[in-house]
Amino acid sequence: MESPTRIVILGSSGTSLDILDTLRAVNEAAGREKFRCIGLLDDNPSLKGTTRDGVEILGPLSLAGNLDCFVINGVGSSRSFVHKEKITSQAGCPPERFLTVVHPTASVSSTAVLGLGTVVMQNAVVCSNARVGSHVVVLPCAVISHDDEIGDYTCIATGACISGNVHVGQSCYLGCNSAIIENVRVGKNCLVGMGSVVTRDVEENSVVVGNPARFLRHTT
Repeated sequence: MESPTRIVILGSSGTSLDILDTLRAVNEAAGREKFRCIGLLDDNPSLKGTTRDGVEILGPLSLAGNLDCFVINGVGSSRSFVHKEKITSQAGCPPERFLTVVHPTASVSSTAVLGLGTVVMQNAVVCSNARVGSHVVVLPCAVISHDDEIGDYTCIATGACISGNVHVGQSCYLGCNSAIIENVRVGKNCLVGMGSVVTRDVEENSVVVGNPARFLRHTT
């Protein structure tokens, strides 16, 4: 029998644990241990040696480069998304070490492209000709429609719906149940608030909220 693919996950809470659940769901659907998570990585030294959902926290993110395994990126939240690229670089891993994973209940078009280190979670949909960058997290029940372009290090939160021909820049965070109308461009380092409806282009480094979404403040 083929040996399972060994993986460490960057981060030890929130999205990282959702990724762990996704790996376990893939194993269950495959009827075998396709992926084996050998540990979580976290820069908080007080967490080393503790466990989360049965998996040990091995040490800091920088440990990843010394381990003989693949890596999945679970870092980044609505508070730290702008810094996700910098945080990820601490792992010291080349791009080919990052694994792309799709939950068995997700739907990804055969004409869509997913970048390295991207995770698509349960019941999410990625439609035809969508281009999803590297280190993107697509949380449960989110929809990326046809011909969308999603920049690297972006998070599409639960229930977010992106209409067709939308461009979302690098290091963005689209909040839960937010929506973006077709043909809109969202610049890099933007936060779209929970439940917000984006009806026009959003300049980079912006936080927008409301229906229709309006500028609230700058992110950086």
